[in-house]
Amino acid sequence: MTQTAPDRTPSPGARDSGLTIWLTGRPGSGKSTLARQLEQCLRELGRNVEVLDGDEVRKNISLGLGFSKQDRDTNVRRIGYVAGMLTRNGVAVIAAVISPYGEGREFNRKLIGRFVEVYCRCPVEVAEARDIKGNYRKARSGEIKSFTGIDDPYEEPRNAEVIVDTDRETIGESVDKIWQELGRLGYL
Repeated sequence: MTQTAPDRTPSPGARDSGLTIWLTGRPGSGKSTLARQLEQCLRELGRNVEVLDGDEVRKNISLGLGFSKQDRDTNVRRIGYVAGMLTRNGVAVIAAVISPYGEGREFNRKLIGRFVEVYCRCPVEVAEARDIKGNYRKARSGEIKSFTGIDDPYEEPRNAEVIVDTDRETIGESVDKIWQELGRLGYL
């Protein structure tokens, strides 16, 4: 089956309107890879884009936070706060963050407003096989504590606008699915 390329022509006024695309999923589910592809597509439309990658944010904004539920919630809220500021100022924000708890994601949805949640669904076995850092192995051996999906929960989204199955879809198919929903919502 051949797919037609999505129409990437901006709708009137969409170019100046900010939004946050919140990519959530377990470690290794493909969030960062999808974020970079979406960034490229949005830049081709002439949009101002910022990617807030969970690993980079932890090193630069949330340094010192651990992985307790409270620290994870604080990290997710900080990312939401920055995303909200950028969104209000016309930036297309792509947040690629594990954000394991539904409460934190819903808090940011209400805070930001122009918020599209994308669940990067991926079986733990596939995510673990992709793990070049070896974090799943370290978590299983007890070297890393409170690792999402191993000894700390990941709460699957209940209200995601888009679900991409990164173990079965190509990157292009997942991006197209997200792109179609952004268009349907009037964000492109």
